[in-house]
Amino acid sequence: MFTIFDDELDALARRSVTQQREFHGGQWSRERLPAHQLQNLREGLRYVRSRSPFYAERLAGLAESRIDRLEAADFARAVPFTTKQDLRDRRHDLLSKPVSESWVFYETTGTTGPTTPCPRDNTDSIVNNAALTVAYQEIFDKHGDDHVVAVLGPTELHSTGDTFGDVCRNLGHAVVKMWPHSPVVGFDRALQMLRELHVTAIFCTPGMAMTLAKEARKAGLDPATDFDLRLLMFVGELVTPKLLDNLGAVWNAEAYSCMYASQEASILGVAHADGRLRTVPLNVYYEVIDPDTGAVVDPDAQQVREGELVITHLYQGAKPLVRYRTGDLVRLEPTGPAESYPSEILTPLGRVRDRIDLNGRAVTAYELEDFVLSRVQGCRDYHITIDRVSGVDVLAVDLEMPAPDEEIHKEIHEALIAATADNWGCPVSVRTTQLGAITTTGAMVSWKAARVRDLRTAVDAEHEAAMAIARKRDAR
Repeated sequence: MFTIFDDELDALARRSVTQQREFHGGQWSRERLPAHQLQNLREGLRYVRSRSPFYAERLAGLAESRIDRLEAADFARAVPFTTKQDLRDRRHDLLSKPVSESWVFYETTGTTGPTTPCPRDNTDSIVNNAALTVAYQEIFDKHGDDHVVAVLGPTELHSTGDTFGDVCRNLGHAVVKMWPHSPVVGFDRALQMLRELHVTAIFCTPGMAMTLAKEARKAGLDPATDFDLRLLMFVGELVTPKLLDNLGAVWNAEAYSCMYASQEASILGVAHADGRLRTVPLNVYYEVIDPDTGAVVDPDAQQVREGELVITHLYQGAKPLVRYRTGDLVRLEPTGPAESYPSEILTPLGRVRDRIDLNGRAVTAYELEDFVLSRVQGCRDYHITIDRVSGVDVLAVDLEMPAPDEEIHKEIHEALIAATADNWGCPVSVRTTQLGAITTTGAMVSWKAARVRDLRTAVDAEHEAAMAIARKRDAR
């Protein structure tokens, strides 16, 4: 409603919704999107160079006349990267508006380093939430009406609650915001509210969904039958198709990886009714680079690009980023000719720094999780330990399984042993056990810190941060 009080914002909101709906419906011509992106790339460069102290320095050599003539093909050569270290070092200098001109202030969690400021102005929220609303409408419509949606956000300084609360309001759904790890709420009260309010959808991390299921069983409840969930909307952590299947089965609900985003870069990928994440090309310009050389990756014969994602915002908000190296590995695939939605399919593969060398082969987080879970039907949780014995990398896989069925466990063990030997030449041991809170720390620290303990390397800051959070949660 706030846009009613500002004619410019009201016009922006209406324009953003109209554009997203038209694009979603396949009404943009082949030529319109590149023209839209190029115009906004040029406008964005002028905007940040004139407003942001950091970009005023970084882009000082980019003359106005060159911006006027800039083509997309020249963009990578003409404009330098922005890095995570830039965000940490320059903090408020990255902003293109003072915090007083924003409507809300967020920051990164700071679990493994300095926090970075991530304010949002109304432009930021309008253009991003319009894209989410248009895409999510089809998802929610597939699963009936009269939704009550629980948003389980990590901290008061995180955007999760505000973003999904606003989107659900746009869609006409009731929202309850709660954080089960909070001492004010707690898991018992969270579970009670899920049942009492007949919550039909949850926005949360995969780790949170696992923990809720464990706490439900401790309370004598069956997640699949004692709740009214229809939708699980996962965010904040790496999630593979098999993990979606497993968690969907646990809760008897359909599970989606609902968006790909970060606190500093906002919404970069949005789930659609077909269950796939897609890019948001009206809001973001996407590049894929070789993470080791920085060179732009050309599409292969199938027009697929794989590497580190680099993004540039196409809207002028509080903190637009230019050629920002996300540190994330992704795969971008073209849409099929028979599909109505025109943007690329986006598959997050894990962070660049989370790649793991197993006997000479680089393995992504996505590969490792999918490898384990595709062979472990019904797995509720998992953790992997890596060591090196007699010059060979070895794995130890801990699994939390629904029942102590020795015959099933034997089959799982044999399947993993054979597959790890074939894929990476790794001996593996498999154990079924109850896992502690370490696996719940992915959204606060990283997927790797939560899921993998690598004994071949020295203890790092992320592992220590994850262990500190886990100890506090286990003690409750």
